[in-house]
Amino acid sequence: MSSADPLPIFRYHPDPVGTGSVVASDAECVRCGKARGFVYALAPITDEDIEDETVCPWCIADGSAAREYDATFIDGNDVVDEVPADVFATLTERTPGYAAWQNEEWRACCDDAAVFLGPFGYEELTLLSKDGNDLFETLTEHITNAMNIEEEDASDFAESLDRDKGPTAYLFQCLHCETHLFHVDAP
Repeated sequence: MSSADPLPIFRYHPDPVGTGSVVASDAECVRCGKARGFVYALAPITDEDIEDETVCPWCIADGSAAREYDATFIDGNDVVDEVPADVFATLTERTPGYAAWQNEEWRACCDDAAVFLGPFGYEELTLLSKDGNDLFETLTEHITNAMNIEEEDASDFAESLDRDKGPTAYLFQCLHCETHLFHVDAP
């Protein structure tokens, strides 16, 4: 199963297939009626009755699904830091969201939304850290500050992270200063 068109590029979610937000499918999009080989894994946030895996990434990228269904793909309340209005619109109306255990939270830095890199457990973060990233220091700071976990317990908590079973770390990166940012969520 392959699409005749290349997947659209999402500034704030560059690998939606790798993160699991876009999945391969033969389903026709409820908006455009085309079966393009991929659909958004989640349902848009709307008052309309639209199910998971029914909107194609192309209708998200061009904003037509947001317009037609008065929908968003990321809840505006879950954008953690303030961003300019045009960035907010791109993020909420033309960017695939991601599935978290409770609620997604989208990070921002340098007056812009951050790029979502995906869900990670301790094992995946360890592999990523071998490339010279000091992700565990940033993660431990996040756990200590955002989750109110004592500093001595934060590293134990970080070691308990599991991409598939939770708790899970959702990793973001600033487009400008390249700082890594986290949202940690548990079932």
